[in-house]
Amino acid sequence: MIGELLRSQPEIALFASLAIGYFIGSFRVGPIQLGGVCGTLIVALLLGQTGARLAPDLKNIAFALFIFALGFTGGPQFFANIGRGWRYGLLSVVEIVSVLVLIMIAVLVMRLDAGTAAGLLAGAATESAVIGTASEAIAKLGFSDAETLRLQANIVTAYSVSYLFGLITIVLFTSQFAPLLLRVNLREEAERVWHKLGGDGAFGEGQRAAAPALVGRAFRVGTAAGGTIQALEQKHGFNLTIGQVRRNGADVPVEPQLMLVAGDLILVGGRREAMVAAAASLGEEVVDAGFGQIIAEKLDVVLTRSDAHGLTVAQLRERAKPEEGRGIYIAAVTRLETTVPALPGTELNRGDVLTLVGAKADVERGARHLGYVLTATQKTDFVYLGLGVLLGMAIGHLGGRIGGVSIALGTGGGCLLSGLLFGWIRSRHPLVGSLPSAAAQILKDFGLATFIAAVGLSAGPDAIKLVREYGLALPVARILMVLVPGLLSLWIGRAFLKLEAPMLLGAIAGQQCSTPAISALVGVTGNSTPVIGYTITYALSNILLPLMGPVVVGLAGKFG
Repeated sequence: MIGELLRSQPEIALFASLAIGYFIGSFRVGPIQLGGVCGTLIVALLLGQTGARLAPDLKNIAFALFIFALGFTGGPQFFANIGRGWRYGLLSVVEIVSVLVLIMIAVLVMRLDAGTAAGLLAGAATESAVIGTASEAIAKLGFSDAETLRLQANIVTAYSVSYLFGLITIVLFTSQFAPLLLRVNLREEAERVWHKLGGDGAFGEGQRAAAPALVGRAFRVGTAAGGTIQALEQKHGFNLTIGQVRRNGADVPVEPQLMLVAGDLILVGGRREAMVAAAASLGEEVVDAGFGQIIAEKLDVVLTRSDAHGLTVAQLRERAKPEEGRGIYIAAVTRLETTVPALPGTELNRGDVLTLVGAKADVERGARHLGYVLTATQKTDFVYLGLGVLLGMAIGHLGGRIGGVSIALGTGGGCLLSGLLFGWIRSRHPLVGSLPSAAAQILKDFGLATFIAAVGLSAGPDAIKLVREYGLALPVARILMVLVPGLLSLWIGRAFLKLEAPMLLGAIAGQQCSTPAISALVGVTGNSTPVIGYTITYALSNILLPLMGPVVVGLAGKFG
């Protein structure tokens, strides 16, 4: 009865897979969480036994929208980190090369077909997008419809069988085993790096500092009398700003060359650590001076200045003219939807979203010098979106033979490259191509989940056959495909690249595109320093790994 209902109304199977799958994926055991996509795939495989199928057109449209949005949101960071972020980027190359070598060894030893090999790649990198690019590549190999469906089903089954083992391995490797191999106490190392970058505490994910990072306090000028406002602010590295001056009961216009007089009441705002250091030299603190707020405005700005890429927060402030940078503070740095600690030693990348705080006129001036304001909009430019997807489909028809191996990008690879290009253009010319982050996230989440549900339903009947054929071989291969690249990256990153342990382990989590791994790392370290390395390798691997799907299919088709 249920099977007949699902076959006649496959949309019920789709939304049942999404609802139940995301419910299952929400459960967490320690740092391990399946996630909604893997949960959807498992449920779809089970419901696929009933014979329910979704139209191939729906699957293709969903994947095209997902992969374009993935490229669009990652485009600015991807291009920003090519070349300049080479130390971390090298680890993504290590990941891709070593995984490809291991997969080809598995193809030759285990006689894997193209579908199973591609599924192993998707599971090895915990990168669901590989399923789509590889499926399209298989469709172009010229096999019969039945053989094509079998191979595409093998992608999904191999992915689902190996995913959980790989997920557990990368979480345990980065958060537990790697620190033992490096012989470091990860929490102590993270705290040391935090202080090295200019932080004054070690506050973990989900925790709040005992005192705010930016504060405003009022003082009655004492020992600071006789100095100018500019000299006082410069003495403390422009980490303090005098916002108001009251002399003999009247407000005095605040000018950089204004000389302070004993008895003046001043309102000072800035970073808490600088305030604590300067308090004794400013004078007596006044509890209620009747001042307003000095830090009253917050503005999100996309960093587009090419000369600011690679500079630390402190260097950016030092290089700014006093009249340009005065009164502006970076309260947060967001990179690929992930918050990076906004410490003085944090390196900035083009495409970062900087949260500026300060007086209204100051933050607006800072926005003009740094990039463009990320306006809160709910409007999507469907002209831009439609043209981007169309261009991606056109690029997807490109292909050829390399060394006798047939390789075609397909719609997935084409839309990924198109999304990269259109996202980069959008970062350079913010007046065109509006795609709000919430809208882009919906395209990614719903597009991928719908695609995964569709392929899971179609793969259902063949899943059991593949599990019986290979047994534990696929999980074991998956574990090796986490450990070998991880150990190589650990050795190269420590011995040759001289990366700090928290950032190195974060980068290894990023090269595996593993969100659970970085979450576990942040929990172990107690602060967010691993995120600095994670975002760079995640941006690169998230783009490069899906492009490897057709490559694996081509190689496995020739040698498997």
